[in-house]
Amino acid sequence: MTDTRVAIVTGGGRGIGRAIGLALARAGWDVVIGYHSDADSANAVAADITALGRRALCCAVDIVDEDSVAAFFAAAEAFGPVTGVVNNAGVATAVGRLEDNDLAAIHRDLDVDLFGVIVCCKFAQAALMRQGGGSIVSISSAAATLGSPSRYVHYAAAKAGVDALTLGLSKELAPAIRVNAVSPGTIWTDFHQEPDRPAQVAPTVPLGRAGTVDDIAGAVVWLMSEDASYVTGAVLRVAGGL
Repeated sequence: MTDTRVAIVTGGGRGIGRAIGLALARAGWDVVIGYHSDADSANAVAADITALGRRALCCAVDIVDEDSVAAFFAAAEAFGPVTGVVNNAGVATAVGRLEDNDLAAIHRDLDVDLFGVIVCCKFAQAALMRQGGGSIVSISSAAATLGSPSRYVHYAAAKAGVDALTLGLSKELAPAIRVNAVSPGTIWTDFHQEPDRPAQVAPTVPLGRAGTVDDIAGAVVWLMSEDASYVTGAVLRVAGGL
């Protein structure tokens, strides 16, 4: 790959997305940071990427809106040759037992966590094919196989859908585009409604701790690299043994 390769990271302004963008920059990528509403955080990540000697572009995007995603990918392609896409944006606003959760909130979560990934994959494959191929990595969750009972079973179901999408699309787009996913366990980010949630979970993790954003970013960068050139359709679990 050339020094002008560009990676897109949705939800790139905070948490895991921020770590992925910085790790990709360190690995020689220019980065397009997709964000929904927090422009200040996205711009701060862009400044950090620039300080690493790479280019960065911030773009607002609503990943469940086709026109917004189309404009986002058009801006990214104008920025440079897009050869990598990371579907990181995700939400879990409905938390608790299914019977106690608001269906509208569940619907919004499902839209972002599954439908939004599908929309981005649709536009990603076209952008990547214009460069002769590339790599798509989606952020799934260990919840997809653990089920997350009494917490967010709908989120687990959406992430199981991401896993299935990863497998099917990897076969559909091979050999030009590799499609993989990273499946995090509980990670220290502001994703959780309870700030100490990772500490609560840590005693149940075989490795004895919750994960860090860098744990996930490293896995994503590897899947995007030439070292993983024979890897497609994989869901790489980074969950401390859960």
